[in-house]
Amino acid sequence: MRAVVKDGIGVFHPQGFLDGSSSNALLSIEDIEMTIKSNASMILVSLRKVIFFNRNGLDTFVKMFQKVRAANHIAVGFCDYDKKKYEAIRKFYNNDLNFSLFKTQKIASLFSSGFKEKNKNVLLYSEDKSQRAALAIELHDNGHNPIVTQTEEEFLKKAEVKDAYDVIIEDTFLGQMGQKVATRVTGNAIIYTVSSFLDAEIGNTFNIAYHNNSLNVGFRLFIFDAYKVVSMNIHALNFFSKLASSSAEYNATICFVGMSFDKTPISFKETLEDSGVMFFEQMDDILQNKELLDELGASSAASGKNKRALNKVLVTELPNFIDATVATIEMMTNSKAVKDAAKVDKIEISDKDNKIASSIGFYGDIDGMVMLVFPLEIAKKACELLIGESTNDKELILDTLAELVNIVGGKVKTLLADAHISVDITLPRTYHNVDGLLEVAQDKKGVQVDLSFDNDKFLFFLTR
Repeated sequence: MRAVVKDGIGVFHPQGFLDGSSSNALLSIEDIEMTIKSNASMILVSLRKVIFFNRNGLDTFVKMFQKVRAANHIAVGFCDYDKKKYEAIRKFYNNDLNFSLFKTQKIASLFSSGFKEKNKNVLLYSEDKSQRAALAIELHDNGHNPIVTQTEEEFLKKAEVKDAYDVIIEDTFLGQMGQKVATRVTGNAIIYTVSSFLDAEIGNTFNIAYHNNSLNVGFRLFIFDAYKVVSMNIHALNFFSKLASSSAEYNATICFVGMSFDKTPISFKETLEDSGVMFFEQMDDILQNKELLDELGASSAASGKNKRALNKVLVTELPNFIDATVATIEMMTNSKAVKDAAKVDKIEISDKDNKIASSIGFYGDIDGMVMLVFPLEIAKKACELLIGESTNDKELILDTLAELVNIVGGKVKTLLADAHISVDITLPRTYHNVDGLLEVAQDKKGVQVDLSFDNDKFLFFLTR
């Protein structure tokens, strides 16, 4: 099958039915490689003429996408679909969706380096806040003017104004934007969802590496959404008891919400409580109680036990971390970064006033943590695009800053992948002031780079 190449995008147009057998005959890796040689910086499969597809049919393309991405580091995905097809793909791949989805080729062109037109006014909405941030940042980086809507109601109302926007974006997804293992909520708590019958399998399905790295980043409150749990057996009981005990070494709290003990022995609850697990009937009992959140550790970052030295591999990749951070903030603030100083030592913050901070962890082929300290004014300016207006609401700024740092983490992940280093990233942890960050950093040694954006001091710290 030959692709149509326009604006740097190579688009393949299969027809009819896509299942396991037919897809193999429609497109080959050689077809894609030939298209890349035609200077295509994005490879898409159009679903416009596809009558029906199933997971097996799409998997054929997705496997080729992965090979192409690994070898050429270009954007890959699907385009030209309706809402029904979009929702089907999202359901098929859920959290494993590592390719992009563009509702139309016109939308895809806005994200292509080969698209020459700039300054497009783009109205966008995604129910996924991280995707909203990713879409806005990529559009802004490509020279367009994104108008971000925070709710579907706001989006629909603005979309009614004819000729107000050059392009309207919905039902679009950017792949390779990080890892969506859990949900960060107000108060810096991580929520895990569990359901059905909990047995020994929980030890295989629960991402313990992600959990441990979240602890290392500074998360201290973990909530298990257990509304749909029918019961648990002794194997699950032992797993959660050990999890609570190991988390306690970091002064972290494990909570269960909505757990019914109609079919689970009440003695299990007592055993878990003895291990430090807390139980609540409703999620709002925790999330809407700021004093309780503070008490449970969501606003604390009391020290963990993990103090490891930097290694050569991590230091070698330092430029990738710096480049991803600086490029994102320069673009969001329309200012130029100036490097003031760099050193290898414990983190040092001379002026703590009007500073907020965030940290994000990574693990895999290499592991560690990036800590960023923002002057409040730089944070406000960087987040203004994603919020849609200027604001002094510190909670909103912190919440949006987490999404910005998540994008930085996604860029780091992609840059490392280009160097054949595979990592996953945790969710970002934010801090109202630098004291909370210093509690996590404690005696860790790392690489500190002091930068300035328009004479406002910014600190980058890479550690393990």
